[in-house]
Amino acid sequence: MTGSRRGRFRPVGPHGVLLVATVVTSLSCGATGAGGGILTAEMPLHLEDHLAAAAIIGSEPPADALEPMVWDFRDPQPSWQPWKANEDVQGWPDIRHRDGILRISISGRDELPQGRRNRFRSLAYVPLPDLRRADWWQLRVDARAEGQMGYLGMRYNRVRRTDPESGQVWYVARAGDFIGLIDGEWQTYTLPVGGNDPDSADHEDPWTDLVIEAGTSWDVSVTGHLDLGSVTLLPKSARYPERAGFVEQSRDHELRRTLYTHAPGRVEFTVRVPPRGRLDVGLGVVHDRPVTFRVTAAADGEALTLLSVTVDDPTAWSQQSIDLSAFAGQTVTLGLEAEADTDGEVALWSAPTLSSGSTPKAPNIILYVIDAAGADLMSVYGYNRLTTPNIERIAAQGAVFEHAYSNSSWTKPSTASFLTSLHHSVLGGFTRFVDKIPAGAIPIAERLHDVGYQTAMFSSNPNAGVTSGLQRGIDELNGEMSFEQLSTSSAVLQGRFREWRGAYPGQPYWAHFQTTDVHEPQHPVAPFAGTYIDAGRKAEFRESMEAVYDGSRQNRETVSGFYRRRFEEMGVDRVQIYAAARDLYDESMAHQDWQLGRFVEELKRSGEWANTILVITSDHGHPAGIFARFGREMFEPPPPDNEGAFFDSYRTRIPFIVVWPGHIEPGIRIPEPVSLIDLVPTLLDLAGLPPAEVAQGQSLAPLLFGQVGWEPRPVVFDQFQFDSVTGQLIGQIEILDGQWGASLEIWPDVPEGSPEPRPNGQQRAAREHDPAMPRLLLYDVWADPFARANVNESHPDLVEHYTEVLERLWEAHRLLASQFSSGETAALDAAQLATLRALGYIQ
Repeated sequence: MTGSRRGRFRPVGPHGVLLVATVVTSLSCGATGAGGGILTAEMPLHLEDHLAAAAIIGSEPPADALEPMVWDFRDPQPSWQPWKANEDVQGWPDIRHRDGILRISISGRDELPQGRRNRFRSLAYVPLPDLRRADWWQLRVDARAEGQMGYLGMRYNRVRRTDPESGQVWYVARAGDFIGLIDGEWQTYTLPVGGNDPDSADHEDPWTDLVIEAGTSWDVSVTGHLDLGSVTLLPKSARYPERAGFVEQSRDHELRRTLYTHAPGRVEFTVRVPPRGRLDVGLGVVHDRPVTFRVTAAADGEALTLLSVTVDDPTAWSQQSIDLSAFAGQTVTLGLEAEADTDGEVALWSAPTLSSGSTPKAPNIILYVIDAAGADLMSVYGYNRLTTPNIERIAAQGAVFEHAYSNSSWTKPSTASFLTSLHHSVLGGFTRFVDKIPAGAIPIAERLHDVGYQTAMFSSNPNAGVTSGLQRGIDELNGEMSFEQLSTSSAVLQGRFREWRGAYPGQPYWAHFQTTDVHEPQHPVAPFAGTYIDAGRKAEFRESMEAVYDGSRQNRETVSGFYRRRFEEMGVDRVQIYAAARDLYDESMAHQDWQLGRFVEELKRSGEWANTILVITSDHGHPAGIFARFGREMFEPPPPDNEGAFFDSYRTRIPFIVVWPGHIEPGIRIPEPVSLIDLVPTLLDLAGLPPAEVAQGQSLAPLLFGQVGWEPRPVVFDQFQFDSVTGQLIGQIEILDGQWGASLEIWPDVPEGSPEPRPNGQQRAAREHDPAMPRLLLYDVWADPFARANVNESHPDLVEHYTEVLERLWEAHRLLASQFSSGETAALDAAQLATLRALGYIQ
């Protein structure tokens, strides 16, 4: 029967290893009476960070809270049964209890016709005692995946359906959430309850079944299994176990840093109110039951109620602004109070920030990342189409780095690197869609938040946010959007920026944009659609690209090789198809450029421009995701698949423009090669803040101000993937050193008889592993900027030299990586997986 165990939640793995010690990270709370002195707000004051200095009155968690439901498979759990929902599910569910685990196996050995794809999956379910889904928070699964088991899903009730024409009866499962699996390792996976569910109207209905789905990617011959050590269903109360604490809380498309309390209860902070002081906060509830929020201020013992609002909508923030200017210069006791009909009801105070209306000395910083923007395709860098006239006007007000490079060729490793100033390999295996950066790798937003900056991220690419752990230090992460909005993300995200500034107008602030307007698949909009490609050619292009995927990509076939073969099979002119792809890219860039020009004009009208550092850059060049590379593939003949490197100009040469009115001289063009790994040291230097304790980049401020103190360095690239066969990283580490570019392949020694690692084509590696190719490829980038043909035979001395240089550099990276603990893993929900698929990162 369903297992329900009372007491502290401590899920334990099948070998007695404690997997999760606590349910949620909470902050220490002061006892009755102020515990930390007077808080000041010369910079914005984030109250959720100062619970240790607060006095907490009441705010007791509910005594009758629901207990977690735990199924520990060290003991037999006969209530768990296999389930075959309907006949179109490939492979028969094989569910077995063995050696203290529940094993869900799958196999699909049917040879399908070429071009036919199929997904193999297996399902198990357990009956539930008519729960109410609105009361539950999270499912945690202690599991190990092996073979080709690729994803874990949670579904809800089995539902009987009848076909109105045939009368056939079958069962389906309500949609739930899904996450990717890490092969070969015990992990604790988390899935939200009540998340991306199209049957949300049934949310209040009894929850009678818990369905676990384990499956593969699309394939024609698969085997694998998922071992379950334990399954735990956590109630919402488990997220708020303390009298007061900190959580990251999402409402609609906004994830915010949030202070929680319980009703009836009160949290008091002793603060000195700044001139034109104000408190901005979003109020929220967990259940659809009313909670009354009050904000009071007491000076000289007399408390005044400044706000009293009742909130009962658990899906949105009720944004409030409290004017404290009457208390300017005074020390007051600021009270956050909650009342409700039900004792223990949770009150959410999101991003409670005390700020001043005065202009700060510290500059605002806006990092505007145009995802997949290649410098070679922007007129500001000499492209022969006028794709970026607005960016040209913006750049003329500051400095342009002529030869800037990203450190990796796709979003997840690149963004993590430029926000931490640590290379991909140093981040320690941060290679999969579910990996987060290590705890010791500090993103710049966290550094700025800690010194008082208001911080926000606006990203339409999931790889640049929570899935990478890059929300740390972010007051508000805003970015979830529909597929239709991905190509107009700049307009959507800029609108959300304006909403954030209206709700939190204090300064200084950090705002990080990561737009996908130019990221495949592009869908340009008026008035730019039709500028370079007419409707007929566009329709032919879409039809051809859809037909490409009717074919199967063969093992060890690169992305470009797959496209090339399919175009030949289809009788399609490869160059014409790629010319159409470039036209769509250019139209999308023109739209992004126009939106960026409007954005800067709005900053000027608001008066913020004069005190703002604006950086325009990209995480990588073209291409993006699993899409074909129209740059290299338009050469005739195209370069061989076993050639290429990350420093290929199409792949990693990016825009890097820095504007700071009144500080950086306008019209500067800087020819020295630089790296985006230098971004964090540069911005900290410009803001007058201490340098990062560990950073692989250097400040570019001397170049921006024409000062001494900058030492030219070669540009370093590295990009890896985790190999489950050997447990090691495989990929390339590279260097761009003046005229020469060198790419060293890192490939593990595989014991005789062991299966070979399987790199994932050109998505994560510059080329497929080919034992016949030398480990190091040398390119003359002055003559061959796109790394089309190596020059190893002509320069054996340089091959030897750069092999030694890169081997030493690789060892140094691995040594530095050992100083950081491994990162956590992220749960990718159905919406995030779908967006990653739409952007071309997964199939």
